[in-house]
Amino acid sequence: MRLRYQYRVYPTPGQREALAKAFGCARVVFNDGLRAREDARAAGLPYLSDGDLSKLVITEAKKTPGRVWLGEVSAVVLQQALADLNTAYRNFFASVAGKRKGRRVAPPRFRSRKDSRQAVRFTRNARFQITASRKLRLPKIGDVGVRWSRDLPSEPSSVTVIRDAAGRYFASFMVETADTPLIETRNEVGIDLGLTHFAVLSDGRKVTNPRALRRAERRLRRAQQAISRREKGSANRVKAKARLAKLHARVADTRRDHAHKLSTLLVRDNQAVYVEDMNVTGLGRTRLAKSVHDAGWSQFTAMLEYKAARYGRTFARVGRFEPTSQTCSVCGNKDGPKPLSVREWTCLACGTTHDRDVNAARNVLAAGRADRVNACGGTVRPAA
Repeated sequence: MRLRYQYRVYPTPGQREALAKAFGCARVVFNDGLRAREDARAAGLPYLSDGDLSKLVITEAKKTPGRVWLGEVSAVVLQQALADLNTAYRNFFASVAGKRKGRRVAPPRFRSRKDSRQAVRFTRNARFQITASRKLRLPKIGDVGVRWSRDLPSEPSSVTVIRDAAGRYFASFMVETADTPLIETRNEVGIDLGLTHFAVLSDGRKVTNPRALRRAERRLRRAQQAISRREKGSANRVKAKARLAKLHARVADTRRDHAHKLSTLLVRDNQAVYVEDMNVTGLGRTRLAKSVHDAGWSQFTAMLEYKAARYGRTFARVGRFEPTSQTCSVCGNKDGPKPLSVREWTCLACGTTHDRDVNAARNVLAAGRADRVNACGGTVRPAA
């Protein structure tokens, strides 16, 4: 399995200037390549191949007075910027042709120097290395200090240096990891995701919603007001934007930390994990949009999926149209839809009183088990 291991790095002022040059050169090469292909299309010329485009915007461009400074950064950084452009085009064409699953992919767009996130990638051809003093040596940048929170499981195939909106620098290593199955257990869990409680488990446990954005709203509002009071283009406005970006970064870090800890706990303690397939995009267009995005369901389920695959666990999504909130988990009687204000209800068939969320989680568990048995060759129809 290929995974990314990300660490905080601390470049010196000189190294920050060198990284800024690398960010700028990669952005210029990407935009030049995109412009060249758009101009060729507008002129009715054939689609520029990857090799011809590389020769045009890198090799030949370095010989011109307007792009001679491209030679000041590693050539691998420029090649990887074009590789990103080619990948964006392939994804767009595959989406238009219907060969790519998911939402339709938009065509590539020009990159801006004002983008909040800047990144460059070094592959093994760039000969980056981790020195004996545990520093990251990057070509034409130098030895950058790294805070190693854990060891790398294998030799990295590439490293991406990222500068986020808060001005922090990270090194993201791509490594190959071997699957490490955990000791098998008989426990299985169904999860009902929500807003009042972030997750309700089929065994009755309820996980509190951290509401990272809601708790930081007051500080975010004040930081945004401070920006609006600063003169556009002034140094004070830049400082105010940096303060706002740091607050947003803290919110994202809190949400990610909560998702990591909970997903690790669930995968470690259960042999199979089942969740309901939520229509997050549709819910993001309702009046609950802020709360839905603050919860971070998609991030949490993605973590569950890759951790289950890594540790030999089973992960499955139950169809979003499964009536988990309408069905009695004891007798299976379907009691009809209920408004969100109804948090407890009594089954008319067996008389059992249900907590709405716990009952839904138990139905998610039952539906996940049924799909798993059927997929393994079990009987689909119940006995007469």
